[in-house]
Amino acid sequence: MNNSVEISYRTILFALGLILGLWLVWLIKDVLFLLFISFILMSALRPLVDRLEVLRIPRVLSVLLIYLLVVAIFGVGLAGLIPSLVSQSLHLIAELPAVVDQVVPYWDVDAASLTRQIAPLGENVLKVTLGIFSNFLAVITVMVFTFYFLLERRYTENFLKDMIGTEAGGRVMAVIRTIEKRLGSWVAGQLFLMLCIGLLVYAGLTFLRVEFAIPLAILAGLLEIVPMIGPIVSAVPAVLIALAGSPLLALSVVALYIIVQQLENNFVVPLVMRRSVGLSPIVTIIALMVGARLAGIIGAVLAVPAVLVIQTILTAVLSVPSKPQKRS
Repeated sequence: MNNSVEISYRTILFALGLILGLWLVWLIKDVLFLLFISFILMSALRPLVDRLEVLRIPRVLSVLLIYLLVVAIFGVGLAGLIPSLVSQSLHLIAELPAVVDQVVPYWDVDAASLTRQIAPLGENVLKVTLGIFSNFLAVITVMVFTFYFLLERRYTENFLKDMIGTEAGGRVMAVIRTIEKRLGSWVAGQLFLMLCIGLLVYAGLTFLRVEFAIPLAILAGLLEIVPMIGPIVSAVPAVLIALAGSPLLALSVVALYIIVQQLENNFVVPLVMRRSVGLSPIVTIIALMVGARLAGIIGAVLAVPAVLVIQTILTAVLSVPSKPQKRS
């Protein structure tokens, strides 16, 4: 008996189209990352824009006012921190060779060998830092995309209804609103976590009388957005600086960072992120690992928002009731 399997030309065309689409997505993944970041920022800022628009402030002016407000907040904050930050950072850079000389004897290693091992690591860290924080063009692109997303958001519902019909457009619009709400909650929760970690680390380092508390606390707060790796990286310079003073002080700093992370993982994160995002810890961990594997640090940062979007879409698709078939 000849059991042959026939494949129609439509199946072949669909498979080729799917492969071509995935290849195209991979080619433009950098642009998609920027668009996704812009969409996240739009989701966080849109409620403020809508409230200002209710007060009869034109939408363009509302967006510009929010941009100016954000820049002013960062400017005032930096203006207050810059004098101490600059002085302590310059002091840290000047004292760094002496710190390394004092730390190396505790480890019983060859300093020259250690320098050769650290050099490539520092080079890679520099590349990552430049790629994330110094890409001025990418920052401007995200700001421009966010600006236009905020302006054109009010036309989305009418556009969808014209394109796919009133009923389908309404369902898609409901999904978009849910995604925006969850992403906005994620941004608010992440900012609150960064602020909490920065304040806790600053208070602890000040209590232990560790030098350079301000830049170390700012580093801990900023790196909080990088899951799993960020807290470990932020603890390394603080421990090295403390070890230059005494081994007991270094152990105290290690204990401080462990306590801060335990407070974060057991109290702050469950209270803030679970209520605002609603993802279980195991899903979050898997998402972070997959995101880091696929796209490095940026993938790890955007993993949770991506899972939120996918989960919301799948929930909406699976909850749509199937239409009963008409009996002949």
